[in-house]
Amino acid sequence: MVNTFEQLNAELSDIVAEVGKSVVQVRDEGRGGGAGMIWHADGLIITNAHVARGGRPLTVALWDGRELRAQLIARDEAHDLAALAIEARDLPTIQVGSSRTLTAGQWVMSLGHPWGVANAASGGVVIGTGQGVAEVPTNHADWVVCDLHLRPGNSGGPLFDVRGRLIGVNTMITSPNVGIAVGVDAVKDFLKRSLGDFKPQRQSETGNVKAAFV
Repeated sequence: MVNTFEQLNAELSDIVAEVGKSVVQVRDEGRGGGAGMIWHADGLIITNAHVARGGRPLTVALWDGRELRAQLIARDEAHDLAALAIEARDLPTIQVGSSRTLTAGQWVMSLGHPWGVANAASGGVVIGTGQGVAEVPTNHADWVVCDLHLRPGNSGGPLFDVRGRLIGVNTMITSPNVGIAVGVDAVKDFLKRSLGDFKPQRQSETGNVKAAFV
């Protein structure tokens, strides 16, 4: 039995380390920041809308220590989602799963930067999904509610399963051990609706990252 737990711990640690390469810090000058994750290897970052507010300069810190200026290119306040673009190539991306097949009791984990601690991990189980969960404060059907301890700095970071697949974007807490994420299928819908086929372009002379969409 001990060997089984040791093997499980080693496997989960490897998954956390691999997912951590795709997790970024999003910094908003003047008001702190949160987390995000690399969706596209050519510089597309997903985070929360409340982390990436318009009107303030944004920077993204990568796992390898690089800090890059980011541009807000799409935002959905209703689902608390935002997309950022940075000028970078061949970045490590997070593996994308599905949130609409989740069931209560599944083990999930999160990564973020609570209180400035980079890539701090937490784990728990799915309580429920959609509109039928008491803790959900709004009426759309894309929430994932977990018995999971989240703190300031976790916002915008990944909620992922035991295979390291993204299943949600951590968004809020309703009690010390209840965390709520936006399901990854809502992220897919948001990107398709807002950006279509993401095609990054070179940085302009003014320092802003441009993106073209088809």
